[in-house]
Amino acid sequence: MNTYLLPVFAIIIGVIIAFITKKQKSVGTKLLLAFGGAFLLALTLFDLLPEVYHHLGAKQTGLFIICGILLQITLEFFSKGVEHGHDHIHKEDQEFPWVLFIGLCIHSFLEGFPIHQHNNMVYGILIHKIPIAALITTFLFQSSYSKVQIIGFLIVFTAMTPLGTYISNNTVLAAEYIDIVNAIVIGVFLHIATTILFETGKGHKFNLSKLVVICLGISIAHFI
Repeated sequence: MNTYLLPVFAIIIGVIIAFITKKQKSVGTKLLLAFGGAFLLALTLFDLLPEVYHHLGAKQTGLFIICGILLQITLEFFSKGVEHGHDHIHKEDQEFPWVLFIGLCIHSFLEGFPIHQHNNMVYGILIHKIPIAALITTFLFQSSYSKVQIIGFLIVFTAMTPLGTYISNNTVLAAEYIDIVNAIVIGVFLHIATTILFETGKGHKFNLSKLVVICLGISIAHFI
């Protein structure tokens, strides 16, 4: 049950953080983003990648990982990079951002698939989604969209990861292709996590606090 609920809790926590920080992108959110990126990257390398290589051939695995990287790059044309902390979004736009919404939902949906066989991955996704949810909520609060649109955006976005997990757990088609999907998701995670680690600081500089949280994220992922 936690595999379905923890991603939902992550969104709720992110929304609360957006309220507490008074709609500003705080230093704490940036550090949490860096921690989540390191944690997600470490879990991907420690748990998910070896399992996929075990079931697929090495060259085939590499091919699908590259496909995942290219897929994430493509999705970022739609989502504007929100999933790894970018906020280059025009908040004054009156029209609902359907392209951004669809890009984020596809990304969130894919995140649910590795939870099928790798329960530890849910914790990486949990930590990753909290600051992302805070940033998305901040953007929505500062926009001119109606409350119905904002609530609808958050509800559908929240449901996508549990939906991906449900499909991976309960459909025959997903079971047959789960290793391929997981390899693609590895590519998505690698691109997101490395982008977070290298782009969360001003001028691409690693300060001491960021280095500490990155090392902490990797260490925790290693021992869980």
